[in-house]
Amino acid sequence: MSDVLRDKPFYDMADAYIALANTQLNEAKPSRVSAAALFAASRFNAFVIAAAAGSKEQMVAEKEAAVAYFLDQYEKMLRENIDEHLARFDQPGG
Repeated sequence: MSDVLRDKPFYDMADAYIALANTQLNEAKPSRVSAAALFAASRFNAFVIAAAAGSKEQMVAEKEAAVAYFLDQYEKMLRENIDEHLARFDQPGG
């Protein structure tokens, strides 16, 4: 997650999405809430890629690099968060 500035506003934004997902657990299974969050993130990131492209041709040319970047970032973030949960797994309330 080296490309992401780890500061309070960043975590506040992430926490807002997590809070919304938590409210959706009243209506749906965690796996469905997770799938919706992944879809929303992918849809928004596709928008970010499109907005940054100067043309359709540029977007096509940069598509695979953008996909690789987002996959790499997601994997790093997921591994980091799993490791945090593992570190607290046997602790009370963890």
